[in-house]
Amino acid sequence: MNSNLPPDSQTRHIDWHGQPAVAIHSPDGASAVVLMQGAQLVSWRRPNGQEQLYLSDRAVYAPGHPVRGGVPVVFPQFECRGPLPRHGFARTASWSLVSCQGSNASDALVVFSLTETQATQAVWPHAFGLELTIRFCANRLDLELTVDNTGPTSFKFTTALHTYLRVEDLDQLQLNGLHRLRYQDCVRGTEQIDPLSSLKINSEIDRIYFDAARELVLVDGSHSKRISTSGFLDAVVWNPGADKCAALVDMPADGYRHMLCVEAAAIGQPIELAAGEQWVARQSIECLDSDQP
Repeated sequence: MNSNLPPDSQTRHIDWHGQPAVAIHSPDGASAVVLMQGAQLVSWRRPNGQEQLYLSDRAVYAPGHPVRGGVPVVFPQFECRGPLPRHGFARTASWSLVSCQGSNASDALVVFSLTETQATQAVWPHAFGLELTIRFCANRLDLELTVDNTGPTSFKFTTALHTYLRVEDLDQLQLNGLHRLRYQDCVRGTEQIDPLSSLKINSEIDRIYFDAARELVLVDGSHSKRISTSGFLDAVVWNPGADKCAALVDMPADGYRHMLCVEAAAIGQPIELAAGEQWVARQSIECLDSDQP
């Protein structure tokens, strides 16, 4: 971990439940917290203090242990679709802070990086560079993931930004924009085309939507968010539902009612990078309502 921050009074090192983290404030009054473990964004608050990400109040904060909530970076393997530990190693590795700065009159920007170590090469024998750029303001969050192949041979990977969005109440929720997309239902083990113009969540859901590079709109009662991507071809929609949530030791029993994961992903067609090549993808979340109480 870098020991010193760039000269920016809006950014400081903090302790977050015993883990090293960075707290950032944007010029327009928004704030964010990023763990050094996983470069995991665990908080994005609008100027009125309204939290936009779900973070479990029973999350486990221990070195090498996944933290339930925020935006874990999944790399180089999604879920258990391969020989690596579930969701790969990036979300539990120690990243470095590269830079932080105000990008314009309202935005703040921080950049984190990760490269191969003896521990990563023991399970995935490739040289690589990851860079996560987080840019945010009161109404918008942009997450950009860059993957570089710095080794002599090609490699393949799957990846996702496992974004946990905070919602007021699951009963009021609908996700628009998935109509007529092909998806794999990981709960039922089936594959089909989504016939619905609006997706409503009334039970456990775990779906991978393929070729989903389109704009989505999450309507949550009186609040709405526009979710768009670039470079990520797939989207994952996940909520554990009541029964599975109750069985998760790192979530409260009613936690499922206040979150929905809408993940930007590359799963259906693994990304292959030749030596020296680079891949870049982005997820953007825009609040469509005023941040006034």
